[in-house]
Amino acid sequence: MLKDSVLINRLARIMPVFDWGRRYNRDALSNDLVAAVIVTIMLIPQSLAYALLAGLPAETGIYASIAPIILYAIFGTSRALAVGPVAVVSLMTAAAIGNLAAPGSPELLTAAITLAFMSGIFLILLGVFRLGFLANFLSHPVIAGFITASGILIATSQLRHILGISSGGANLPELLGSLYEHLGEINWTTFAIGVGATAFLFWVRKGLKPLLLSSGVKPKLAGVLAKAGPVAAVVVTIFVTWLFNLSETAGVRVVGDVPQGLPPLTMPSFSPDLWGTLIGSAVLISIIGFVESVSVAQTLAARKRQRIVPDQELIGLGAANVGAAFTGGYPVTGGFARSVVNFDAGAETPAAGAYTAVGLMLAAMLLTPLIYHLPQATLAATIIVAVLSLVDFSILKKTWVYSRADFIAVSVTILLTLGFGVEVGVTAGVLISILIHLYKSSRPHMAVVGRVPGTEHYRNVKRHKVEMDDTVLTLRVDESLYFANARYLEDSLYDMVAARPKLKHVVLMCPAVNEIDMSALESLEAINERLKALDVTFNLSEVKGPVMDRLRRGDFLNHLSGKVFLSQHQAMVELTGDKPHIKVTSSPAQERTSQ
Repeated sequence: MLKDSVLINRLARIMPVFDWGRRYNRDALSNDLVAAVIVTIMLIPQSLAYALLAGLPAETGIYASIAPIILYAIFGTSRALAVGPVAVVSLMTAAAIGNLAAPGSPELLTAAITLAFMSGIFLILLGVFRLGFLANFLSHPVIAGFITASGILIATSQLRHILGISSGGANLPELLGSLYEHLGEINWTTFAIGVGATAFLFWVRKGLKPLLLSSGVKPKLAGVLAKAGPVAAVVVTIFVTWLFNLSETAGVRVVGDVPQGLPPLTMPSFSPDLWGTLIGSAVLISIIGFVESVSVAQTLAARKRQRIVPDQELIGLGAANVGAAFTGGYPVTGGFARSVVNFDAGAETPAAGAYTAVGLMLAAMLLTPLIYHLPQATLAATIIVAVLSLVDFSILKKTWVYSRADFIAVSVTILLTLGFGVEVGVTAGVLISILIHLYKSSRPHMAVVGRVPGTEHYRNVKRHKVEMDDTVLTLRVDESLYFANARYLEDSLYDMVAARPKLKHVVLMCPAVNEIDMSALESLEAINERLKALDVTFNLSEVKGPVMDRLRRGDFLNHLSGKVFLSQHQAMVELTGDKPHIKVTSSPAQERTSQ
């Protein structure tokens, strides 16, 4: 019995279904089924629309929403995350494969399948080797800027379906230029359908639920009806298009024939040339998808005091993408909108996703003939309404006020994404994030500190009224010391020493130093020798235990001209004999309470 329990616990770490599955009950089943029905209704038009956004046949979106959901339910840790096609990943997929083959061709579908497989393998490897931290190189401002720019690109790319014209482009200038060139081709019937559907969906998103609540409809039912808005738009426009045969009489573009049946078994390509072409896109799609997914999962888990395991999430999303590759899909991730709907609908476990997959399988087998007359303009309206909620220019104001460096990162990411496409934008965003981090950490905040009168606290002389001794210089470094900032520390310290002719002791105060690498250690050794030549002792204070352990491995401490003090106050008492200090008076602007 004990062995069985140990085995199940081990399996639960690899496949969380063995964890929540043991506690599954009738109440959870009921809640999960309700959530599955609501999400299925929402997901059918979304899946079709996102597949067209990716440049793939409409049924690909449904295929990408079946096996991936089931596999995530087995391997994922979020109770509410709904996995499937999303707008940003669909756009990135279109950018990655759009030039590899003709639209709708088997070669293009093979490229999409291969991209999903590569993304899945990459995510699984990240999870197995616990490398999820790599996603942290995408800062939140950069992600916000990228998603905002992607939302604009996606909405603009769908205007051609609303207008009923042939146009295209990989970035905003190309899209706008192409739209302008083809304005004379506007199909006014398509335009009426597209604008009508868009206006209706915006009204549904903002106004239907309050209207239903004011009419006495129960909140839960009102929420379900509001989420079913896209389905209503689909049904009405299909009926109108069929009734008046608008595809033949007015040239309205429709979805057309959609294969009826379960997802086919497919095989990714292992062509070295294709892999070489797609590898960069696969990595970017994986990272963007993971960051978006884990952000949503953590937010929803926090509301119920649950937790997710990021590295296991990588494996869950990786398995979902591999599943998409073998069932005719394309890259998937956790979607914000449908996950929130899933959560609000009462989903208790990942089984809600599995039930959603069953609903989609039934749709694929029974409902696909009914969407033959579905106007592409309706799907475009669905995409536009969904992605415009992602556009958030307030991030520019927030970063301008809080951090100019982050403002630059956001602005450049938005401009490059709009001007050159999603891959250039996100790559630039990653590089800018890293460069900003390196720049900030290469010029760490350093402060000369003195004692706050009547206390044992030591604070920045530029911000507080403090007591100092002109024979002792205490420099506090608010950053770990490593190769990028070691020389900056040396130069700054030498300048301070040169300006103090009475100096006898230097104390490097290290409460914020979590790491000292080899380059920084060599700089400390150089500082020690330089100060020794000037007959000035070099001391350390408030060194953290792990840093001290590292320093003991070498001989730096054996040659240190001064001492390592447990506290800064202990250093000052011993070095000055606690004799009267020279008072330094700060200006009103320096009397802030920050350190």
